[in-house]
Amino acid sequence: MLNLDRQNQYRARYADQTEGWQPSGDAYEATIRRYLAKDSVFLDLGCGRGGLPEKLAAEGLARLYGVDPDFASLADYRAPSVRLANGLADDLPYRNNSFDVVIATWLFEHLPAPDQTLAELQRVLRPNGKLILLTPNVKHPLLWANRISQLLPAIQGKLVERLYDRAEADTFPVTYKANTPATLSALAKRAQLTVRELQIIEDPSYLAFNDILFRVAVLVEKLLPKSWGVHLLVVLEKA
Repeated sequence: MLNLDRQNQYRARYADQTEGWQPSGDAYEATIRRYLAKDSVFLDLGCGRGGLPEKLAAEGLARLYGVDPDFASLADYRAPSVRLANGLADDLPYRNNSFDVVIATWLFEHLPAPDQTLAELQRVLRPNGKLILLTPNVKHPLLWANRISQLLPAIQGKLVERLYDRAEADTFPVTYKANTPATLSALAKRAQLTVRELQIIEDPSYLAFNDILFRVAVLVEKLLPKSWGVHLLVVLEKA
């Protein structure tokens, strides 16, 4: 089993041997913080039970919001100062021009209609507001396998639970309708958003079930085109 602690150990090893590399989570948080000011109004889209807003609340950033369609996750949310709402990504319960920064963490791969979601986000962002998202890159071979496994969702859920120590209840169907750089760029343009940053980040840790497989995965990452890196970190801006 490859739980998160063990996966992070392999990520640390890869960082030690790969100059300038950061895990996508670290790069994502650093990118978000570059666009935050003390008075920013911030929304976590698909906030779940917590995440980065917990840190930001502890640091005194007061204007924090989170929205999620799952009542159970909102009931278990870990930061009481974050203002929560129940809602869908393509029908947000907020006024026009409400937010300086919106983040979407591992969300876009699940969206059935990403064009509608981006139109809603364009509506609720303030002028020069930023949407910062982290999502898988469907060009990576690991994603090919995941797409095949989605044909048998019950088996896929069990595999994820057994291989990665993730609860089956936290494994959601994926659509991958916005999961290449070209697709995201085209969707953003239609929503009148500009691609300000796009990073493609490799990560061999997902197949590192032991040291041998880790070394094989590192070699595979070196052979793959850079555009096939497993994660996309994207910053979109409203004019």
